[in-house]
Amino acid sequence: MTIRSLTQTTGESKIAEFFQRSTGKWRSERRYYTLPDGDTKEMVSQIQVRFLPQGASELLHLADLHAMDKPDSLLCGAEVTWDSVESVSGKKQSKGSTLFGALGDILYRDRGFATPKPVTAQFYFPNPDTLCLKTEYKGSSFEEEIKLIGQLYRTRQTIITREGEQQMIGQYLEKRQS
Repeated sequence: MTIRSLTQTTGESKIAEFFQRSTGKWRSERRYYTLPDGDTKEMVSQIQVRFLPQGASELLHLADLHAMDKPDSLLCGAEVTWDSVESVSGKKQSKGSTLFGALGDILYRDRGFATPKPVTAQFYFPNPDTLCLKTEYKGSSFEEEIKLIGQLYRTRQTIITREGEQQMIGQYLEKRQS
């Protein structure tokens, strides 16, 4: 086994474990800071995370979206659904879902933050409880850190950069509902 394949196997096993540990319903309270002026927007979301094993129909669909040669090459993944409202007004903001599939140190997604088109993200684990992602497309970069804190909490932070300048920071506290 080469060092590269050992690294891939280790990363893939960590992402599978991370997705499994994230499975369930979460209440997400988040705040977005628009830079440089610092305007804020507060949101609450109900999030559902579902683990997808290799060969799941959703992963086969995702592999097709990314024109992968082997439809069952994604080793695991997750489906994330959400329903979001503004914290203060209760105004509905967004409702949707996204798919993630892992192969090596790449997460394949059926959509990006700001595009409905399939995208990929590099990922790594600084420790077993923290997943870091970097997604880039159309001159923008999305860096995200998701940290599991015990069994009941997660924190997330997203930094959006466009053409080398930070545009927005999102900070999230998520509590497991089930």
